Amino acid sequence: MKVKIKKGKAAGFVEAPPSKSMAHRLLICAGLADGISEIEGIAESQDILATIDCLSALGAECERMGDDACTMRIKGAGDKIWDCDEKRVLKCRESGSTLRFFVPLCLLSGVDAELTGSGRLMERPMDVYKKLCSERGLMFVQEKDSLTVKGPLKAGTFRIAGNISSQFISGLLLAMPLLEGASRLEIIPPVESRSYIEMTLSALKTFDISFERPDENTILINGGQRYRPQRAKVEGDYSNAAFFQALDMLGGGVDVGNLKTDSLQGDKVCGEMLKRLGEGRPELDISDCPDLGPVLFAAAAATGRGAVFTGTKRLKIKESDRGAVMAQVLDKFGVEVVMEENRIVIGGGGIKTPAEALYGYNDHRIVMSEAVLLSMTGGIIEGAEAVSKSFPDFFEKLGSLGIEVEKIED
Repeated sequence: MKVKIKKGKAAGFVEAPPSKSMAHRLLICAGLADGISEIEGIAESQDILATIDCLSALGAECERMGDDACTMRIKGAGDKIWDCDEKRVLKCRESGSTLRFFVPLCLLSGVDAELTGSGRLMERPMDVYKKLCSERGLMFVQEKDSLTVKGPLKAGTFRIAGNISSQFISGLLLAMPLLEGASRLEIIPPVESRSYIEMTLSALKTFDISFERPDENTILINGGQRYRPQRAKVEGDYSNAAFFQALDMLGGGVDVGNLKTDSLQGDKVCGEMLKRLGEGRPELDISDCPDLGPVLFAAAAATGRGAVFTGTKRLKIKESDRGAVMAQVLDKFGVEVVMEENRIVIGGGGIKTPAEALYGYNDHRIVMSEAVLLSMTGGIIEGAEAVSKSFPDFFEKLGSLGIEVEKIED
């Protein structure tokens, strides 16, 4: 799908979509419970649909409540996770969170589980789980489009580096209460994306899972626990709200609602970072909020002042190599970008109208960042359907703010 965006100033009120990160966690906890849970505030993005599909493969029953597509009724799998005698297939689509959260859950059983994916999903690093399985004599076979694992995983001590994706840590935290015996998770400093670990622990608390924290990098969880069914609501998503906050900072008049001021989301810092971009040429560390990288790069270029970003090395392992891709995008706007191992410098001087269409790189955050830039110049994005991964109605909400968007079907 192509979209044509006309130059304009965004103005008005828009609600942030539900947090995809929190929705994954609450849905999985509900799917592991023995009973019926209701989760309100579910946006049916491709990533969330992947998690729902995988819960169904493990024995949970997921359905919308009546005509309310935003509320899911989940009849949890409970002991069905272990009660199986044939291979299970979990379709993770392009969702890295889904893949990494479900590997330890699949390892709870002594039956083969095949996790499939598309796009760049299976190119994303899985060395943490590969090492874990190797050390414990468990099956771990990774191929081009699939990963097959087999347990059963035993309780014990798990030591995970904190400067890799927090999704590995979260995946283990979700599985540890269901093991037989007590487990200890040690996170080796430095710890990046700590906020996502805190979100996982918050979800565990919501579903009555207990744990102890002798210090901030050690988590003790007794096995033999059961997730208890709950009613829960997904809060608004700061990472996707960031695109509208950027439009506001760049001269619009946008008010974004449905955001908790006391949220645990690390991306909550976006407002402060955009403010600093609007006031000067700052140096910003995005190691705890890598998903904000593309929109912050776009905003830094659009202000005409540029900025320096550190903590950028993990951008290489997202849906695209987001640092390199944004450098290509900004080059079309006449903005110089200097790439280093863990540092990206966005040049100043302002942006020019691109002479050719932009490409979406099959990455939702790249497409939405391009839309922010094109609101200042006008232009076309090819591959715009990538927004369905996390924010299916992004262009509708953009249009509601007065930015004219024309969808051009290929």
